Amino acid sequence: MNRFSKKLSCLLAAFALFISGCGASGSPDSTQQGAQPTDMGGTVSLRVWGAEEDAALLAQISSQFQAQYPDTQFDITIEAMSESDCKDQLLADINNAPDVFTFADDQLSALAASGVLEPVANADDIISRNSEGSVAAASINDKLYAYPLTADNGYFMFYNKEYFTDADLQTLDGMLAVASANGKKITMDWSSGWYLYSFFGNTGLSVGLNEDGISNHCDWNSTSGNIKGTDVAEAMLAIANNPGFLNGNDSALVEGAKNGSVIAGISGVWNATAIEEAWGDNYGAVKLPTYTCAGQQVQMSSYAGYKMVGANAYSPYAEWASLFADFMSNEANQTLRFEQRAQGPANKNAAASGAVAESPAIQALISQSSYASLQRIGAAYWSPVADFGATMSSGSTGGQELQDIMDSLVEKITASNT
Repeated sequence: MNRFSKKLSCLLAAFALFISGCGASGSPDSTQQGAQPTDMGGTVSLRVWGAEEDAALLAQISSQFQAQYPDTQFDITIEAMSESDCKDQLLADINNAPDVFTFADDQLSALAASGVLEPVANADDIISRNSEGSVAAASINDKLYAYPLTADNGYFMFYNKEYFTDADLQTLDGMLAVASANGKKITMDWSSGWYLYSFFGNTGLSVGLNEDGISNHCDWNSTSGNIKGTDVAEAMLAIANNPGFLNGNDSALVEGAKNGSVIAGISGVWNATAIEEAWGDNYGAVKLPTYTCAGQQVQMSSYAGYKMVGANAYSPYAEWASLFADFMSNEANQTLRFEQRAQGPANKNAAASGAVAESPAIQALISQSSYASLQRIGAAYWSPVADFGATMSSGSTGGQELQDIMDSLVEKITASNT
């Protein structure tokens, strides 16, 4: 009997468990400890996919999980699989899919549409534990389909405390003035549409995925409203021409921090250790500043990304898979993940206590999350926005009219044949 043919019995068993009240206890982070699934009998075999770098962490979590059920024989196998590749690998051979897996939030819709993910039974418990953004990322039409795991795939501003006051950090104009006066640079990567979204996200202009799940809608060329598309482009040209600005990727930021030429830059938690080593006690991190656009101060936006855990609804041990996913993503194990892998928790308690609360990068990311959006965008977005960024970073349009540039950009972003 394959996984598809077993699905109905698993679902009926899960429903029976829910009705009988054998789910999570009233504790806000109880992880259903001691609950005995109805899909018992013989050895419980679970395959778990996680990042290769998480192997030791997952092995430790697995041992702790098994210790909670001393009367049950387990065979839990940890297999390396990148979160970014999870969906494609899983759906390519759904009959051989793992029972539990970690994945990036932009894969949720496809996994739910395939039936691999179904609404989480103890959703209210999971929702109460985790941040609003991570819950939204794990939900479709207000139904929770996965267990939030991390909330750290976003960006914010690193800065050197030696140079900036708190007032300087409020505006990009203020930060650039400090950098220019000191012969230093502030970096941002304008070759990536992931970062360039920050100039548009809070302007009233929009970009996003259409209902077909493939093509995009975009009005970045709008000629009406308080802020027009050309206003954003003019603001970017002004930034590019500021002597305190440097268009540069992560390497430019880290190397510049080390050699002293860069005193601030926009990036994410993956560079926190290297930058802290470079700046020592002067290391700091805050949310993104405002920037001047159409005579206004506009809060820079960002894309936010999350990792989550899925429990395979087709698994012959679907209830055990759900229990493991729940346990793997609870407060204690998200804290453990931060301690061992420096990944920011989605769990509210874990994010507000201990070493996590003392991490400038994680706290900056949490502050920036109020101005962040989920990345839901089609493939046609990336290349034209990168080209647009290259033009803007040059500080000149090369004689082209700004409106023509914005019209061309939107035409390419919304192209349906990509």
